[in-house]
Amino acid sequence: MNAPIPPPVWLAPDPDNPSVLRPSDTPAPPDAHLVRGGHGTAPHHHGRAPLARPTLAFMLSHPAHAIALGFGSGLAPRAPGTVGTLWGWAAFVVLQPWLNDVQWAVFIGLNLLLGWWASTVTARHMGQPDSSHMVWDEVVAIWLVMWLLAPASLWTQAWAFALFRLFDAVKFGPMAWADQAFKGFGPRGGFGVMLDDLAAAFCTLLVFAWWRF
Repeated sequence: MNAPIPPPVWLAPDPDNPSVLRPSDTPAPPDAHLVRGGHGTAPHHHGRAPLARPTLAFMLSHPAHAIALGFGSGLAPRAPGTVGTLWGWAAFVVLQPWLNDVQWAVFIGLNLLLGWWASTVTARHMGQPDSSHMVWDEVVAIWLVMWLLAPASLWTQAWAFALFRLFDAVKFGPMAWADQAFKGFGPRGGFGVMLDDLAAAFCTLLVFAWWRF
């Protein structure tokens, strides 16, 4: 005989940790997505079940999703951060002949703000504060690295790519601080998504500065 299905449970953010939702005693909003069960804590946000892997339909459902997911590069089933960084590197090569230094500075600055917004929205809709499939942070960070190293040979760019991926993956020192200091949903969490990759970009550039000088 099948076990009885537990009633729906409304999950609300923990006041002390907004990235964790706990069963709430307050009534659920009329448009809430209720989840069954409710044992302990769950990484849901606003009652939505977390989306572990985004789909093409999800990406196309909102402009912020398309940006945060790197216009499809973040949909890669394996190593989406690496795929997103490769996409950013390729985009830099295409755009480099068309933008001067001032234009690159403005372009990167605007995309940092755009990524902050897109990451904030997409994290909320996915129910994950920093999904590995959100790769716009890698894209903008590798643009920053390549721009500040330019002009650079293909080998130099390849080494920069490898170092950036290493720092982004290992997350020690400034990367670990940025990753932990701005956790959660909302603008603070979206800022953190962008910040830890900027820290990885800074460390990459620091290595090249040490090597060159």
